[in-house]
Amino acid sequence: MVENQRWLDILAHITLILGVVVVAFPVYIAFIASTHHPVEFMSGMMPLLPGDNMVNTYTEVLSGGVRAQMTVPLTLMLTNSLIMALSIAIGKIVISILSAFAIVYFRFPFRMTAFWMIFITLMLPVEVRIVPTFKVVADLGLLNSYAGLSIPLIASATATFLFRQVFLTIPDELMEAARIDGAGPMKFFRDILLPLSRTNIAALFVILFIYGWNQYLWPILVTTDADFYTIVAGIKRMADVVDSEPLWNFIMATAVLAMLPPVLVVIFMQRLFVKGLVETEK
Repeated sequence: MVENQRWLDILAHITLILGVVVVAFPVYIAFIASTHHPVEFMSGMMPLLPGDNMVNTYTEVLSGGVRAQMTVPLTLMLTNSLIMALSIAIGKIVISILSAFAIVYFRFPFRMTAFWMIFITLMLPVEVRIVPTFKVVADLGLLNSYAGLSIPLIASATATFLFRQVFLTIPDELMEAARIDGAGPMKFFRDILLPLSRTNIAALFVILFIYGWNQYLWPILVTTDADFYTIVAGIKRMADVVDSEPLWNFIMATAVLAMLPPVLVVIFMQRLFVKGLVETEK
C-alpha cells in the first residue's frame, strides 16, 4: 500500500530539486564563464550572473574558430563528432540486432558459445585493449579517418544482449504464423521483429549516440590531422596552450555548444526513449 502523505510529497520534491541543482549548477557555471572575460574566470571569484561578453564570445566561436587557440572551426569539429556518433550508434544497432536475431532464431553449432564469447567482451572495454586496437587501425591505414574513429567502437556486447532479451519475449506463434504465410527469415525480421523492437531501438540509439559523442581518449589517439578533430577532443586541445593563459570564455562556450546535440537528441526522442526503457510486454 502506497501512503499518500503530504510530507512525503514535499520531501520527494525537495530531493528532486536538489538533484537538479547539483547536476545543473556546473552547466550554469560553464555558461556564465562563457559570458565573461577570461580574466574574471582566472581571478577565482566567478560571478553568478551573465556578463556583457556573451554575444561577442559566441559570435567569434561560431564564425570560424578562435584563431589563438582553435586549430579548426567549431562547425567542423561538431560535424566530425556528429558523423562519429551516428556511425557508432547506427553501426552498433545494426550489428547487434542481426547478431541477436541469428542467436535466437537460428540453430547452428556452438550457437550459445558464440553468444557467451560476445558477452564476455563486456570485460574488455576500449581502454583495456586500446594498444592492440590502435596497432590494428594503424596497420590498416585508418588513422585520421572517419572509419578509424568509428569502426573500433561499433561492436557492442551490451546491445546484442539487450536485443536477445527482447526477441526472447516475442511469442513463437508469430514466427510460426509468418512461416505458414510463406515469409522467409529476413521478411520475418523486417516486417515483424523490427516494428516490435522500434522503441528499444530508439532507446538504445539515444544511449549509443551520447556514448559516441562523448568519446575522448580514442579520438585523441587516432587523429593528428586537424580536419578530423572531434568537439570533445577539441576542448582539451584548446585548454592545452603554451606560453599563454587559456581563453576560458571560449573554452566554456565551446563546452556549452558541445552539450546541445545530445540534449536535442534526448528531447526529440524522449517519448520513445522512456517507452523503450520501461516497456516489458509486447
